[in-house]
Amino acid sequence: MHRPRRRNPVSDCPLTAALAAIGGKWKIIILYCLSRSPRHFAALRQLLPSISQKVLTEQLRELMADEIVEREVTGEIPAPVVYSLTEYGRTLIPLVEAVRVWGQGHIEHMGEPQDREAPMACARPAAAG
Repeated sequence: MHRPRRRNPVSDCPLTAALAAIGGKWKIIILYCLSRSPRHFAALRQLLPSISQKVLTEQLRELMADEIVEREVTGEIPAPVVYSLTEYGRTLIPLVEAVRVWGQGHIEHMGEPQDREAPMACARPAAAG
């Protein structure tokens, strides 16, 4: 099913186009989670316990409208669906990783204490090994 494209709020401005596509509180975090592997809706909710079901659904729909994320039905209705990055969406991985690394440095620069048990485990680097 093809979704209508979302409009760029400022014509011919690449920064507003980018922010419209991946800006906001949750989209870049969702992209980071999906960059590691495709995920069921419930798995995303588990990784992001602070996001409501409604907001997660809205954010995923916007990412799908921008052809960054795709949704695959895994069986007969009411089968669970799997969300994954499209090939186009995977082009965002270097940007998302750069933002994550910068954010880690910012936390350290500002001297903010880190809660190692905090939710959003998807935003932590993978363990080496």
